Amino acid sequence: MKETDFTAELALRLNWGRQEVDAMLTVLGNVMSEKLGNMDIIRIQGWGQFDTQEKGERLLVNPEDEKRSTMIPPKRVARYKPASVLKMYLKTLDHHE
Repeated sequence: MKETDFTAELALRLNWGRQEVDAMLTVLGNVMSEKLGNMDIIRIQGWGQFDTQEKGERLLVNPEDEKRSTMIPPKRVARYKPASVLKMYLKTLDHHE
């Protein structure tokens, strides 16, 4: 599903204008980015959990020339873990197709 399709579907279901939905999604994205940037955990009941993980510095070895290996700097990575309710729902969809 493309972003425009998703926005249109939300607008239809919420009975909102597309601009209102775009604004809401922008604010949601900004809040989530800020919280994840602060290493907070975001839990949405029935949907799942978002958190961040620190990836340490590591060595990337060039298989052709080991002398040209590179150090990869540490970084933060966002992770998502779906809620068990959502997992069960998605499993039921697999059986109906």
